[in-house]
Amino acid sequence: MSNDHTPVRRLMQGNEACALGAIYAGCRYFGGYPITPSTEIAEGMARMLPRFGGRFIQMEDEIASIASVIGASVAGVKAMTATSGPGYSLMQENIGYAFMAEVPCVIIDVQRGGPSTGLPTKVSQSDTMQARWGTHGDYYAIAVAPASVRECFEQTVKAFNFSERFRTPVTLLSDEVIGHMREMVNVPEPGQLEVFDRVRPDVPAEWYHHFEITPNLVSPMASFGEGYRYNITGLTHDQEGFPTANPVEIKNKMDKLKYKISRFADELIQLETEMMDDAVMCVFAYGIAARAARQAVAMAREKRVRVGLIRPITIWPFPDDRIRQLMEEARVKVALVTELNMGQMVNEVQRLVPRHCRVEQLNRYDGEILNPVEIFKRIMEVKP
Repeated sequence: MSNDHTPVRRLMQGNEACALGAIYAGCRYFGGYPITPSTEIAEGMARMLPRFGGRFIQMEDEIASIASVIGASVAGVKAMTATSGPGYSLMQENIGYAFMAEVPCVIIDVQRGGPSTGLPTKVSQSDTMQARWGTHGDYYAIAVAPASVRECFEQTVKAFNFSERFRTPVTLLSDEVIGHMREMVNVPEPGQLEVFDRVRPDVPAEWYHHFEITPNLVSPMASFGEGYRYNITGLTHDQEGFPTANPVEIKNKMDKLKYKISRFADELIQLETEMMDDAVMCVFAYGIAARAARQAVAMAREKRVRVGLIRPITIWPFPDDRIRQLMEEARVKVALVTELNMGQMVNEVQRLVPRHCRVEQLNRYDGEILNPVEIFKRIMEVKP
């Protein structure tokens, strides 16, 4: 991408597409620490950011990385980091701080096998629940999961839009295979994709409340150094940002963190379906597993099995209403949940299906990818 965002068609890695998407979205700060299999994102940002007036800093570790990202965002720029499972774990305390302080930022997690150092060069989807429940306390998370190199670009832009719009951290869940695979991508022209910038205050400084409870529950955000005085803390706070022990103010703050996401869930949810109109069975898959599932569904259709595909792109908030409606309308009798983990999403599906629907699962967690033949065989074993 050139300085004027001249559109190009090029062969690129998923990690490279994430970096390009961040630049397109207006990211101007990256703080990170190298970790397999995400390092190409940091390398790409180190090359590109100076050309766009941005800054790249390699921090001493992942804790410092996310701290610097939060600081850059408070100072007024769109900011991000990229990591993998071990680094994502280290970031969780500061991610919780960003939830409480309502600081927009993007974290790209290129997943690998775990726990601990695990499998640095092998694929996994085992951070799915961590993206929702990784830090302590009550909060509502947003996470998206691309399934192609093109979606790495598009969903990185979406992640920034969601983050800026709702003043919250957003996680993009990639993985080792998507991060390192190469596909042809048409880089969108400027203006082709929506780019959302945070809402700035339009009131005099003396009227400004940094955590004001507005009708849409998202407060305008002034940058440090612009003349607006406010306090930022990880303690539960009032509308000025000062710590509070008042139960009413505490409840108002916690409700704000919840409802600014849940009330707009329909605008956050991205869900793709294929061949569900006449399906009596569905395969539920997301991220890299959905690519194999799509081909397996086509193979099963050739054998006259009425099976469809449900692929959530927005993982959190989970598309409860949409999936419940799909299952009921299609009269699905069997739902097969396929994941590269021990079964992190299967219970989310189980709680939504009608009583007449049986939930089965296919899991792989040995560092290898699920392939279409494996999924096809499992479809034929559990079909109604």
